[in-house]
Amino acid sequence: MPKAMIDVAIVPVGTSATSISGFVAACEQVLREEFPDVTARLNPMTTTLEGDLDRIIAAARRMHEAPFLEGASRVSTTIRIDDRRDAELTMQGKLMAVQEKLAVR
Repeated sequence: MPKAMIDVAIVPVGTSATSISGFVAACEQVLREEFPDVTARLNPMTTTLEGDLDRIIAAARRMHEAPFLEGASRVSTTIRIDDRRDAELTMQGKLMAVQEKLAVR
């Protein structure tokens, strides 16, 4: 089954504090508990998900709900999809392709 990748940024709005790390942790917990089949990488400003397109979109949808359950009044979510059908697509493969090109220079 071909893998796809999405980058998801979930921003709670209308919270009582400026820090959002607790909301991020709640989103990451959703991944651990409900989507063990999805490969996830937490980045400083987003989370990248890799797997079956339907599953990773479902995971992003559930992650979007997590801040509401933690008390946010509003949530803004941005999703970017990378879905390549002519070759295998993985997070590691994308990074290695750039690193190989840097080594040549």
